[in-house]
Parts: sequence; C-alpha cells; structure tokens
Amino acid sequence: MDLSGLREEYGRGGLDLPDLTADPIEMFERWLRQSVEAGMHEPNAMVLSTATPEGGPSSRMVLLKGVGSDGFVFYTNRASRKGAELAADPRCALLFPWHPLERQVRVEGAASVIPEAEVEAYFRSRPRGAQLGAWASDQSRPVASRSALAASYARVQERFGDDGPVPVPPEWGGYRVRPEVVEFWQGRPSRMHDRLVYRRTDDGWTTERLAP
Repeated sequence: MDLSGLREEYGRGGLDLPDLTADPIEMFERWLRQSVEAGMHEPNAMVLSTATPEGGPSSRMVLLKGVGSDGFVFYTNRASRKGAELAADPRCALLFPWHPLERQVRVEGAASVIPEAEVEAYFRSRPRGAQLGAWASDQSRPVASRSALAASYARVQERFGDDGPVPVPPEWGGYRVRPEVVEFWQGRPSRMHDRLVYRRTDDGWTTERLAP
C-alpha cells in the first residue's frame, strides 16, 4: 500500500494566543466539552505513554475519568505494565487525538497514586461487569487462551453472585497526572498548524507559540 498520498487538508479553524484561557485545565475542559457536543466517539480516550527503567517508551489507550485543577485522572490495575513503569518513574505523557475536530492536546507531567477512598468511590460507579472484569484479569500478564480468560471471569461471577457489592481488587487503583506542559494543537491548511503551549512555572503558567 502506498501511503505517500494519504493525507487530509485541515481547515476547520485556527487558534491564537488571545484565544487561550489563563489556565490550561480550563482551556482543556472547553475543548473537551466541544468534543462531546460534536458527538465524537469516546472523546475522553487518551494515549498514555510511560517508560521502562531502561528508558524504552510504551503507549496504550486509557480513558480519562476526571479532570480538575490538580490534574488528569485515570484508573487501572496498578500491577499492570503501566503501573509498574509509573512506580519506577512517575513521569508520563498524555495525548488526546480529537481527529474529527482537527485537534490534539498533549500533556507532560508526573503521575501520583489516588487515595483509596477516591478509588473506591469510582469503582462503585462502574458497571458490575467491569467490576467483575477487574477481578478476573491479571492485566498485562500472559494468559493461556481466550477460554481461560472466560473461565476466570465465570469463577469471579460465581464468587460474587449477581447482586451485592463487589470490593475493589487489591491491585486496582488510580492515578492523577499533574501537568507541567500542556500543548493545544489545531490543524491548519498547508500543514501550517497552530501549536500553543502552556508551561508551569513557580509563578503560574507561561504560554508561547511553537512552529508546526
């Protein structure tokens, strides 16, 4: 397949420094609302990138489950590969690929573990199937077959039944990424894209434009 000519010409809008809010979280929430209103599929899906102790990168899609002045929140099995890598080095990056709006948001920061009470409150809000799945799957570890995974789920289902509370698995938890850099990217014609970036300083946030 020849991919050399596979491209789109962007031109839905532009972004300039006066368009930015004083705080990047407020700007992010504005763009996130617009993504939801546009009917995008899973607008809270983000690429989470971590690094091995040797410095090798790894990326995967996770779902943003909270955002506020203190950062970006997601939940996962803390014994997974991503959890092990964050335990060794909490520095990470997030990417929100909002292609239908010709936008991206990049975040660089460090992840910290969320308190148990907050984890439990979110876990209770999950569908029961997702709660059982968190018990059934040893995330990132080898599994013999799809049928073995289904058998594990069936055992968990039998253990907890069809009603009553499902406790939080011991290895399950959440992270909050405190941003240090947040970049807003808007596609423009002729690949002259707008890239506006916030950087955290001791006195707040600075902003600047980057060449595309």
